[in-house]
Amino acid sequence: MTRTSEAGPSGLLDRAVLARVGHLPLMARRPMVGSVAGKHRSPHRGSSVEFAEYRDYMPGDDLRRLDWRAYGRSDRFFIKEFEADTNLRLILVVDASGSMKYAGQQGTGPTSKYRFAAGMAAVLTQIALRQGDAAGLRIAAEDDAVEIPPRRKPSHLRVIVEALDRASPAGPTRLTETLHEAADRVQRRALFCIFSDFFVQPDALSDAFQHLRFRNHDVAAFHLFDRDEIDFGFRKPTRFVDPEGGGSVLADPSVIASRYLAALARYRSAIESMVVAADLDYREVFLDDDPAEILSNFLVGRAGKRTRA
Repeated sequence: MTRTSEAGPSGLLDRAVLARVGHLPLMARRPMVGSVAGKHRSPHRGSSVEFAEYRDYMPGDDLRRLDWRAYGRSDRFFIKEFEADTNLRLILVVDASGSMKYAGQQGTGPTSKYRFAAGMAAVLTQIALRQGDAAGLRIAAEDDAVEIPPRRKPSHLRVIVEALDRASPAGPTRLTETLHEAADRVQRRALFCIFSDFFVQPDALSDAFQHLRFRNHDVAAFHLFDRDEIDFGFRKPTRFVDPEGGGSVLADPSVIASRYLAALARYRSAIESMVVAADLDYREVFLDDDPAEILSNFLVGRAGKRTRA
């Protein structure tokens, strides 16, 4: 697929991808709390068109919300309550550790994990801003961490995209620290979209996701892989370098393949258990996947999975 990027300093915002998914809404699975009217459910009752429940009339209630038919049947006054609509805060978290530089064997992949993730984050930012929601960004990096508060103005797109473009993945991951910090600092409910290869111990990652869940945030995780990592398609002696500063080892792939694949299976099993426990919207993403298809499936899937929690 040929990708056409928006003119400007970054080239991250792919117009072809946006044309295919930009008409789809970005919805929260959990009720949100916002400052302006929007399209997302709030935990507070309001006057939108979606009926929520009846409650007993209390002095001072708006008489226009009395249900006279219910009064005729029961001789009691009932107030009709509806779901309140509100706006959403989208918090994008992009891992910029050294492993996110990976782009296939000898850099032969179509793009690095980081650029792939940043491109999807840019498209989601545009979708959120177009529908009147606020978008913010956190880049998890050892030395160059970025924190951009959520804003609703259209010009905020350029701020976020330029920050994504400037970041250069390097060093150990700070993903779990970034998630804990965000859980403490983002006071109102938000949708967190996290892009990472999750080179983190599953227990530590689970703690961070449970922290976000405790704060009533809606969490989506995009787990980035290259096919090399799943298939281990190396055929000749190779020097494997830890891009996060852990050294390197020269090995014959035929000798270590079975142990590597067994360790990978244990890791993926632990991630699967964590996803269920933390109620994540979790998606495995490969660098040779179509980003428009990934985002389309994500957006369409969320539209039908809204909960009251």
